[in-house]
Amino acid sequence: MFRSPAKAPSKARWAAIRLFAMDVDGVLTDGTVAISSDGTETKNFSILDGMGLVRLHKAGVAVAWISGRPSEATTLRATELRVAHLVQGRTDKLMALQELASQLGLTAPQVCYMGDDDIDAPAIAWAGIGAAPAGAMPAALQAAGFVPARPAGHGAVREVCEQILANRGH
Repeated sequence: MFRSPAKAPSKARWAAIRLFAMDVDGVLTDGTVAISSDGTETKNFSILDGMGLVRLHKAGVAVAWISGRPSEATTLRATELRVAHLVQGRTDKLMALQELASQLGLTAPQVCYMGDDDIDAPAIAWAGIGAAPAGAMPAALQAAGFVPARPAGHGAVREVCEQILANRGH
């Protein structure tokens, strides 16, 4: 589902994407974090999203997770999926995204960023394609050009992956 016809990404813009970066909580998960009395944390990650990220990696598209809070559960899932760029504990998502893009020799039009909260909105707006799950906060939704039909933690990331892959001829 496209948020606004004026912002709807063209096939050429999707095809130009070389980095798909995203927030973790509220994008790769439904935003819920369970913390047990012993301090252990659990999160639920979608297998659908994971498969989309694996396919992107195989197609040569870099994947990055940029999270405002460090989490061992996030680290474990990123390791399992071979996410090459894991940035945790950074609340300035725009700065983190721009630094990563620069390190990779990429410009904004080659980057897709997906986030769900106010601190994601500047990165969403900067990226060549900005995305936000349907349940995102208003600032994130306003900045986004693409809003997946599936909710966060239940295939929203996969929809973005599918758009990138389809427009790259995969």
